[in-house]
Amino acid sequence: MSSSQCFENPPTLSSTCGEGTVQDFGGLQTYITGSPDSKLAIILISDVFGYEAPNLRKLADKIAGTGFLVVVPDFFYGDPIIDLNDPNFDVNSWLKVHNVDKGNEDAKAVIAALRSKGVSAIGAAGFCWGGVVLVKLASSTDLHAAVILHPGPITEDQINDVKVPIAILGAEIDHMSPPEQLKHFGEQLSAKSEFDSFVKIFPGVAHGWTVKYNVEDESAVKSAEESHLDMLNWFTKYVK
Repeated sequence: MSSSQCFENPPTLSSTCGEGTVQDFGGLQTYITGSPDSKLAIILISDVFGYEAPNLRKLADKIAGTGFLVVVPDFFYGDPIIDLNDPNFDVNSWLKVHNVDKGNEDAKAVIAALRSKGVSAIGAAGFCWGGVVLVKLASSTDLHAAVILHPGPITEDQINDVKVPIAILGAEIDHMSPPEQLKHFGEQLSAKSEFDSFVKIFPGVAHGWTVKYNVEDESAVKSAEESHLDMLNWFTKYVK
């Protein structure tokens, strides 16, 4: 997880962007958008830059516009990575505190909170750090579908444990999850007949492209939007 690509192009965080509201949900401060009465919910699990990233909230609002209740929890308890150039900041110490096992437990509490409010089907998307959290969640049937986007380090064993329909969207330029590895995961998954899977490599883009794109770069926006559409189609197909 300490690969430099994870930490490139940090977003300018904003607690006020988006059409939703921030509420305490499942024990975490959570950006919530969409119909509160929807029986279908999507959890977005952020990268290391956290739940205030504007492009992530914009994506949450886009998904909510199709009828889902969308929750984006603050898995870092107000402590996302902000300034990697700070000489007092130590990435490895941060990752020890904000480890994916803790993220996995926190995500289970969010799932339980959604169930308690009457949600009947739940999907989740995980970005980089969030993808590592999500592959573990996908080893149970708590979720109806999972979409992992430019994940951090995941293993063959974790892929082998997946039990729900899963899509993996990867970048052509990614040292953390190289295309060859993701294609191998796709072969592993396609051998499982009990659920559907999908692996797609996006040409000409780098790790993080789905949420860390420059909004003024037309090509970058187009690639990001293509990944968002693939994700949305996956959720529409299986979270119902």
